[in-house]
Amino acid sequence: MFSILKLKPLLAQRHPVMRGLLLGMMLTFMNAAGAAESIRPFTLGSLEQVLGAREGKPFILVFWSLDCQYCPTELKMLSELKRSHPAMDIVLIATDSVSDAPQLISRAESYGMSKVEQWVFAEDMPERLRFEIDRRWYGEVPRTYFYDQKHQREAKTGLINKRFFEDWLARNAVSGSGR
Repeated sequence: MFSILKLKPLLAQRHPVMRGLLLGMMLTFMNAAGAAESIRPFTLGSLEQVLGAREGKPFILVFWSLDCQYCPTELKMLSELKRSHPAMDIVLIATDSVSDAPQLISRAESYGMSKVEQWVFAEDMPERLRFEIDRRWYGEVPRTYFYDQKHQREAKTGLINKRFFEDWLARNAVSGSGR
């Protein structure tokens, strides 16, 4: 049986055409297996896609990593909030690499976040992605952006308390389950 993990050494190669081909193959195989329907490669211009798909709608954009100490706590809390506020739109972007996709999928699932839109950094120079996202962001995670309906954003770095999330949800009229 073909293993996606066998692609990892090949993805480490620097040849851009080979890397792109392998990235596409890896994501195709993962999609075929049903394991990662929503994980996408985050490249230059991807932020515009995320914003365009949510025009006029509030959402939360969360940057996280497998190595992040505080990310599990924040992602688990977001999962709980999502259950009580099903209309809350969350987008996860992992700052790891495409070769980490199987682990990212597994970890997001363990945090209860497998049903939200997921992306993973897929550029040789992640600094370019960070610069495009926010010129004042140097890569620390978790990094969370709260976008209102007009896509005015508020950035927060580090672990955010539940009360802040709840206040943001109330200010942006994101309804709960009506319990």
